[in-house]
Amino acid sequence: MAIIEGRNPVIEAIKNDRHIEKLLISNSSKEGSIKKIIAMAKEKKIVIQYVDRHKLDEMSTSHAHQGVIATISDYIYKDIEEVVREVKEKGEDPFIIILDEITDPHNLGSIIRTADAVGAHAVVIPKRRSVDITPVVAKASAGAVEYVPVCKVTNIVNTIKMLKEEGLWIAAADMDGGVFYKQDLTGPLGLVVGSEGFGISRLVKQNCDFVVSMPMVGNVTSLNASVAGGILLYEVFRQRTSGK
Repeated sequence: MAIIEGRNPVIEAIKNDRHIEKLLISNSSKEGSIKKIIAMAKEKKIVIQYVDRHKLDEMSTSHAHQGVIATISDYIYKDIEEVVREVKEKGEDPFIIILDEITDPHNLGSIIRTADAVGAHAVVIPKRRSVDITPVVAKASAGAVEYVPVCKVTNIVNTIKMLKEEGLWIAAADMDGGVFYKQDLTGPLGLVVGSEGFGISRLVKQNCDFVVSMPMVGNVTSLNASVAGGILLYEVFRQRTSGK
């Protein structure tokens, strides 16, 4: 059993017909968007339980439940090969985000949120040395985790090889690549973003087709993983939608 915390994530879970076991709402929170949540839950015949806010505080892992927590079944990860097949059947060019050992739940949630905004088809994470989909991740994604398939894979390198066989070009985000906005990021694409402290592993980088970098002129020589990912994702979005 898992939980979803916060008003926007809970609203998106209800809208997306996520199987919610129970909705726990603070006795002191019945205004604003809480009213909307209650109405949506009643329409979907979801069990609502009004509880003391202290109980929600004890359950919360994000410490930002905003007076509402939904108890749900554990997150179901998607199969990356199935996602790619479905995207191709729609006649679209796959756009897959590959995260190499992202361990910060806020970074993962933010990247998933941006992935949803730019129309990415999936986010891939490794089974080891990576944060899972947790209530903190769901909260940081503002509910986007309900819309962007997240695929957990045993081996990132093998997944990259599979995606290349499916016709995707794989770009690695690292310091020694070509300037990102001068690269062709259209067509079937996998974008690899590295961890907060160590970047992309050597073996993963070796299996990518090309490397893109972001020029920086300040004193700090790196960006937060979710910030770097957001910049790159929007450049892909710009090129895919403008044809440039």
